[in-house]
Amino acid sequence: MEIVKYVVLGLYVIVCIALIILATIQTKDSQGASGTITGSSTNNFYEQNKGRTKEGRLKRWTIILGILFVILAIVLGILYMM
Repeated sequence: MEIVKYVVLGLYVIVCIALIILATIQTKDSQGASGTITGSSTNNFYEQNKGRTKEGRLKRWTIILGILFVILAIVLGILYMM
């Protein structure tokens, strides 16, 4: 059981580091109040194909790693309670 704890802990550390790196290299996505006032259009070609761009892939991987981070945190909590 100790080996499983260390393997999950190692995965957790790798996911944490990857999540920090991905979160820091992303560009800020929201336009704030100025985007609301000017009425920025979200129905253009770029917005429809955003998942295929570098920013879209970074956002998708950040979400995946965030979910994996939460799952591993719960698993580690359960393993260390035993």
